[in-house]
Formats: sequence, C-alpha cells, structure tokens
Amino acid sequence: MKKGNVLLLIEDLFEDVEAVYPYYRLLEEGYEVNIVGPEANKEYKGKKGLSLKSDMAVDEANLDNVDCMIIPGGYAPDRMRRNKNMVNLVKEALNSCKVIGSICHGPWMLAEADIIKGRKVTGFFSISTDLKNAGAEYLDQEVVVDDNIITSRNPGDLPIFCKSIIALLEAY
Repeated sequence: MKKGNVLLLIEDLFEDVEAVYPYYRLLEEGYEVNIVGPEANKEYKGKKGLSLKSDMAVDEANLDNVDCMIIPGGYAPDRMRRNKNMVNLVKEALNSCKVIGSICHGPWMLAEADIIKGRKVTGFFSISTDLKNAGAEYLDQEVVVDDNIITSRNPGDLPIFCKSIIALLEAY
C-alpha cells in the first residue's frame, strides 16, 4: 500500500549514492518517489556516471499530494540553485510544512531558498560558511533535524539520514 509521495530533485553531477540510496529506501517503505529536474523525461548524469531520468519538470511539480522532498548533494545543488523554479519549489515545500531532506551540498538549496535563518543544519564542511552566512547554526553531526528540515553531511551519513526522514514522515 502506498504511504505517500516524495519528490527527489535532480540535476547533472548529483552525488550518485545520495540520490539512489534515498530513492530505493523510500520505495521500500512504500512511498512513491518522483524524480524532478529542470526538464521532464531527461537523463541526468551523476558524478560517478549513474543516470537518472526525470519523471517531471520542476514547473510541473505540485506539492498538494507530496509529503517529502529530497535534495541530494554533489555538484547538482550548485546547478539547481541557478534555476528559480527549483529554488521556489524548495521554498514552497517549507511553507507547506513538507519534510525536506538535504544532504552534503544539498543544503546550498536551503540557503538559496532563504529558509534556514535561525535553524540548525549540517552539510558538507566546505559549505558551512555559506550556511552560517544564510543565518543557520551549523553543526558538524551525522544528522540534524530541525522541525521539518533534515540535513546530513556526506554519503557515510545516509543510513541515519534515511532513518530520520522515514521516522519524521511516519510521525506526521
């Protein structure tokens, strides 16, 4: 039985494992996962060569029946944050009280969407200054849960990252 809907944001040069691990983990839990990119039905290449095809374009995404958004890291978030529609979707997800999971360089999207001021977050150490400059309190921890935002630092944190997302989804 389907538990709910998840959007996985994608762009070229995503960190392969940070997209695939949550994708399959959430499918295992019974969630429908839709891949959202700048364009629909386009193959996006990961840093290590994996390809994922988008199910829909960002301007087609509707948060009405969505429970969660996942933002993988790699170089993709730097590309995503240049797309106003992708940034606005992240902002809308926060305003709609959706669970937002963001790992590694993914929190760059949270900073770009201007939604982490006064929040506790983590991410890859090289973006810690950017997160602080966006008004967040940066914590060097495997996972940081602040209300409906869940952040982690790197691929090694994926098990606790996914467990935290699933626990928060089930609590909602």
